[in-house]
Amino acid sequence: MAGISPPDLQKALSGAEYPADSEQLRKVAEKNHAPREVTERISHLGKKEFQNPAEVSKAVFRNE
Repeated sequence: MAGISPPDLQKALSGAEYPADSEQLRKVAEKNHAPREVTERISHLGKKEFQNPAEVSKAVFRNE
């Protein structure tokens, strides 16, 4: 899963309202036509709720 960059994630989550859980963020990414790899990575985040985009980015890229 090396194909995701921070700008890809930012674009996928454009318009997301925080706090948000991973399911809400996945829906935003799908609405933004994000690549499947991005939506899958968001779906697999274990944290229940994210307060801001930085928390999401940290969680997504921590497991690379």
